[in-house]
Amino acid sequence: MLKKESTLAKLFLAPALLIIAAVALYPILNVLWLSLHRKLLIFGIDRFIGMGNYAYLLQDARFWRSLGNTLYFVILATGLEMLLGLITALVMHQPRPGKTFLRAAILVPWAVPTVVSARMWEWIFNPDFGVLNFFLRKIGLLSSSQNWLGDPTLALHAVIFADVWKTTPFVALLLFAGLQVLPADIYEAARIDGTNAWQRFWRVTLPLLMPVFLTTLLFRTLDAFRIFDSVYVLTGGGPANTSETLSIYAYKLLFQTLQFGAGSAVAVLTFGCVMIVSLFYIKLLTRGSTKID
Repeated sequence: MLKKESTLAKLFLAPALLIIAAVALYPILNVLWLSLHRKLLIFGIDRFIGMGNYAYLLQDARFWRSLGNTLYFVILATGLEMLLGLITALVMHQPRPGKTFLRAAILVPWAVPTVVSARMWEWIFNPDFGVLNFFLRKIGLLSSSQNWLGDPTLALHAVIFADVWKTTPFVALLLFAGLQVLPADIYEAARIDGTNAWQRFWRVTLPLLMPVFLTTLLFRTLDAFRIFDSVYVLTGGGPANTSETLSIYAYKLLFQTLQFGAGSAVAVLTFGCVMIVSLFYIKLLTRGSTKID
């Protein structure tokens, strides 16, 4: 009986697995195979070179710079989003007047499409007509206009600021949902024991919220590692590639210089980095659930 049920379950799962293989597995394998070739359509070159593209990238200063920019973006943007998202979730969780309006208003940045919000921030950062320069000059923090997106030291930070503005509500929403399901009796017991608000947060809220926190961190880290659209709209990877991420570098290799082999190799390495990060977080989540059990 169990064998028949197992066979029936596999038959029901077969169509879904075939669709997943068609839309996910096949493209991944195709890109992996393409990364082993030197393929330049503009010159009609297409030959198998094995690990040649990867060897080239390991010696390519531009690749390492784009990897460094990506890691910097992931660490700074995700860290700020988790911190601000946690603070926002705690504020929304408190019983106070207007909390329904606050919960609705906080989602507005997340609801705006990424390209639209990036265009909006492009105008805000505009050195001649941007509201940011106007405001900073009015309060005396700037004496002249600052080219935020054209400065090599500020461009990536401007992109990070725009991403934090847009994505913090998503983090806050997930953490707020986690706070909503925390058992109230544990807090009551902690109050009876004489703990203050900070002790309850550090010893009760944070440990119980940790699985949701790590899951949210996993989502944001993977999404940040693949950042493309906001960087492409705001800076295009410039100036002088100072804000270029791995996805932007792969795009330029693939569609601007038509180096399909090298571009595919960058995409494969990006996929490998994302997979390593995923396995690390999954291990943390598994360890945390084991301790709770």
